[in-house]
Amino acid sequence: MFWLKSLVKLSPTTSSVGNVFRNPESYTLSSRFCTALQHQQQSETVRAAEVVNGVEPHRYDGLAPTKEGEKPRVLVLGSGWAGCRLMKGIDTSIYDVVCVSPRNHMVFTPLLASTCVGTLEFRSVAEPISRIQPAISREPGSYYFLANCSRLDSENHEVHCETVTDESSTLKPWKFKIAYDKLILACGAEASTFGINGVLENATFLREVHHAQEIRRKLLLNLMLSEVPGLGEEEKKRLLHCVVVGGGPTGVEFSGELSDFIMKDVRQRYAHVKDDIRVTLIEARDILSSFDDRLRHYAIKQLNKSGVKLVRGIVKEVKPQKLILDDGTEVPYGLLVWSTGVGPSSFVRSLDFPKDPGGRIGIDEWMRIPSAQDVFAIGDCSGYLESTGKSTLPALAQVAEREGKYLANLLNMMGKAGGGRACSAAGIELGEPFVYKHLGSMATIGRYKALVDLRESKEGKGISMAGFASWFIWRSAYLTRVVSWRNRFYVAINWLTTFVFGRDISRI
Repeated sequence: MFWLKSLVKLSPTTSSVGNVFRNPESYTLSSRFCTALQHQQQSETVRAAEVVNGVEPHRYDGLAPTKEGEKPRVLVLGSGWAGCRLMKGIDTSIYDVVCVSPRNHMVFTPLLASTCVGTLEFRSVAEPISRIQPAISREPGSYYFLANCSRLDSENHEVHCETVTDESSTLKPWKFKIAYDKLILACGAEASTFGINGVLENATFLREVHHAQEIRRKLLLNLMLSEVPGLGEEEKKRLLHCVVVGGGPTGVEFSGELSDFIMKDVRQRYAHVKDDIRVTLIEARDILSSFDDRLRHYAIKQLNKSGVKLVRGIVKEVKPQKLILDDGTEVPYGLLVWSTGVGPSSFVRSLDFPKDPGGRIGIDEWMRIPSAQDVFAIGDCSGYLESTGKSTLPALAQVAEREGKYLANLLNMMGKAGGGRACSAAGIELGEPFVYKHLGSMATIGRYKALVDLRESKEGKGISMAGFASWFIWRSAYLTRVVSWRNRFYVAINWLTTFVFGRDISRI
């Protein structure tokens, strides 16, 4: 055969091949390749035997405990403000970083409302984890896993996880375990429904990018359907009625963005229904209750000017096309956005740890969980234990971010002092406990107006202002706080494009 003759011709040059294998580096590479090949063949043999015997194949064993000579492993559950700030600040020359989260990005939540109406594009508020901490995609011992934590075994220093497959019919989720040296619970919170019937089934929340996408698609769908012939007048009014429940910063900012969208874009591009679209904001108490009273009254005045109807009431029940208030009033809606704050997630509630009065994971002044060694909790999922004498901090992005920064510095200090490994931090001086200082609050209310309240507390003294200057400060502050220069560029270009050409109303 021709290939055999060619092989015979090449045989005298085996000395050069021998020189290759005399090279220690080449020998190491080849030995690793042979070992990996043997492991792969053994794994395939085991999987084949399991399939023959009718046993579900074991898809992934997980990460075993770290050994001497390896970097200790920090495992982060969650990719929100707290978890991502911690990963950004962790010293990867000391630790390997592993992140487990159902999303591979961080959401810049202060600008999320702007994406619902096309002021910003969705990618402008999403920052990939691998950009926040490049070691996750480069270092051999650092990983990101698209999964949820299903169980925590703090005694054995391991967590049990299950992959997220987005309900794919062709790929079933599988389970695996990860051993850790330090565990960071930064799994956030979930939207509060207060046990009201029908909220989960009929309302849309505003916490994730896919929520904003759903709101945008539903809003544009209702606008387009309202122009189709054959639709009754009452049904048209229902489709064009947008109801926002919750008068906090998120609800007010979304109402302001929505009113801007209606006045500047809907009136030009949906002229046939421009007089029928309405926005109603429902709040049980006062809107923006954490702001200065003068700023609240200013916000109410501006929202009324923008056509937002303010209703004080408590939602009793939510049905597919209407909601019912506590006084019996029925409010029909085409789009319902629920923004009434957050509470502990089902995963947090399932954990056998002491809780704070609000049901969040109880921590001490150094973010530690006293009943579990090497386990910390930060962000919206955590709160101070009553024994600390401190009140639980509000579920704000600035709180979570600074807790993440503090804990990253604390872990770096522990690692340098030799306390990075599991059960090795006893006797290490932890330094100053975490102290939170409120930097103020901001909220946009539409029509190039915003509120800026720089007081440390509602009773404290400080600068509070409203109007166009506040709106400029609001945009400037958030533009500088966007995580990467790439997204800052996206946000600036989106704002400029919207100002010149209007919002994008394509339903994609």
